[in-house]
Amino acid sequence: MVTRAEQLAKTHQAILDAARELFLKHGYAATSTRDIAKAIGITQPALYHHFDDKEVIFLAVITTVGAEIKAGMQTILADTTQAPLEQLTEISLLLTHKHPADIFTLIHTSFKELSPTHMRQLGGVFMQDYVQPLQQFFEQADLPLQAGVTPAMAANFYLTSLSPLFNSFHQIGDPNADERTQVQTLLKMILYGIAQATPTE
Repeated sequence: MVTRAEQLAKTHQAILDAARELFLKHGYAATSTRDIAKAIGITQPALYHHFDDKEVIFLAVITTVGAEIKAGMQTILADTTQAPLEQLTEISLLLTHKHPADIFTLIHTSFKELSPTHMRQLGGVFMQDYVQPLQQFFEQADLPLQAGVTPAMAANFYLTSLSPLFNSFHQIGDPNADERTQVQTLLKMILYGIAQATPTE
């Protein structure tokens, strides 16, 4: 027999799972607590028994996804046998597989909807779990940056340049190419636009 505590824990996780799918696909503004509750067959009051409001759910989702992204990037960066282009290809595939929609847009469009406290918390997650590991990538000796371009600038430029990977409206390169080839076509444009010369392969 399932105890009440077990049932509550199961419902709590179901809310987070449904919210993750909806938030990552549709964004913060386009997802309501009614949508989340309906997805798992509970009422809004039942949902609010677990979470105070939509902002708290969104932060819990992004914190979880961010931790997964950071761990994945750290594993990729730890493999120093890979050339920078291959590392960034793996990072890009990680990001696009975890996020069905453009990451930068998802996070930054939610800022205007959040309270100042939650906005700061979300900004901290974005910096710690997305930007900082990317800065580490762009600090590599094998990837000399142009004069005046810092690893932080490069990391943010990279994140804001990924939108073609999240939709077919403005794809770059051969639309019939496999996923890895499409990713690398975009990455070569990003890297060779900010690097002093072709990175050491």
